[in-house]
Amino acid sequence: MLSRHTHNDLVWIDAQSPTPDEVKMLVEEFNIHPRAAEELTIKTLRPKVDVYENFIYLILHFPKISSAQGLEREQEIDFIIGKNFLITAHYGLIDTIYELSKIFDVHSILKKPNVEKHAGYIFFHIMRDLYKMLDDELDHAARHFNKIEPQVFGGNEHSMVRALSSLNRDLIHFKQTLRPHKEVLGSFEFAGTKFFGEEFSHSLRTIIGEYYEVSATLNAQHETLIELRNTNDSLLATKTNDIMKTLTITTFIMLPITFITGLFSMSVQNTPLINHPQAFWIIIGTMFTVGACIYSYFRFIKKWM
Repeated sequence: MLSRHTHNDLVWIDAQSPTPDEVKMLVEEFNIHPRAAEELTIKTLRPKVDVYENFIYLILHFPKISSAQGLEREQEIDFIIGKNFLITAHYGLIDTIYELSKIFDVHSILKKPNVEKHAGYIFFHIMRDLYKMLDDELDHAARHFNKIEPQVFGGNEHSMVRALSSLNRDLIHFKQTLRPHKEVLGSFEFAGTKFFGEEFSHSLRTIIGEYYEVSATLNAQHETLIELRNTNDSLLATKTNDIMKTLTITTFIMLPITFITGLFSMSVQNTPLINHPQAFWIIIGTMFTVGACIYSYFRFIKKWM
């Protein structure tokens, strides 16, 4: 499906899951190279920049954290940027484009400063909004931190292991998807400056600055997650050690008591106290005394309790 937006001599076409016939129309109208046209219809594994005679072809992948279960967590957007036209292509209903359409009015963008000069400025404003959306994604992760932290220090360390692992997986995926942007945008800065002129280089450096801001926020959140996860692991290990210590002490207390019980339960001749009228209470008292002594040893001498 093609959506066309025009302003004076500039054209912006958004192609959602373009069909071969729609791609053919774009090829004929904007003189798109066949190799680039072919890539518009398929998903690409790696971001890249290709420079052609009359346009620059840029592929970027954008990560998602807040996607509902079953939706793609990595979204590809292809940009074909000419002097007076911009084509954006994506595959299926992508959250990023959907959210962008709600907050991003085409006509207001086309009236932004410098847009009338060439289509590169349309790309510039779209990229700024896309990186703003990545900031919103990281804000979504930050809200998870705000929920997890009280649980970690509230005695729910065991249940937080899965939550922390899930969030760590999301941030790792986010970082892996975002990492190639640095190299790709660096290549695009060089190509874009040559294609559009030195005046556009400031806007290209601004885009790269937006990337670095998102990357810095991501790194800070990942470091916070690692520290929170280490804290949770320490608290969980401490709690586990306390449980093991309690079980060990209980075993030490019960072992001699069990031995005494087994000793006096043997049906053999000459068993001590076997005919004593107070044998039961003597044995019970002995067991209690032995247990109390062992407990006192661990409580007051070893200070394990």
